[in-house]
Amino acid sequence: PVAIAAARILMDRLFGGAAHASDKLDYDNVPSVVFAHPPVGVVGLTEDEARARFGDGNVRVFTSSWVNLWHGVSETKRKSAAKMVCAGDDNKVVGLHIVGQGADEMLQGFAVAVKAGLTKADFDACVAIHPTAAEELVTMAPWSPRLS
Repeated sequence: PVAIAAARILMDRLFGGAAHASDKLDYDNVPSVVFAHPPVGVVGLTEDEARARFGDGNVRVFTSSWVNLWHGVSETKRKSAAKMVCAGDDNKVVGLHIVGQGADEMLQGFAVAVKAGLTKADFDACVAIHPTAAEELVTMAPWSPRLS
């Protein structure tokens, strides 16, 4: 997908006229998934990278772990986990890491939120879809939605 995106932008730059003459792919916050069992998905900075870039005092980390409802009635209770790395006074989400069933599918949507520069409060203000594993990312404690 990165190669496809880069090729599309290159074609626009080469054949799209002056409006696209300086277009280049933005390689920041490109989501990545390891299709293992369970899948692992990441977008943005790791906790260590965020601390190095923004300083220890400017980084907050939120985590959650759960048994995916797919395994709710089975004898094997496979856990899933997520980590949200935030920076600054507004808790901008600068990294998101998910491991567990559905991580690959969840990450695609949440990568848009990270790319858009959303904050923890923006995630908190989103009404969760239940029962889904993705709801864990919009209900991470401490929950404090910005209501308007």
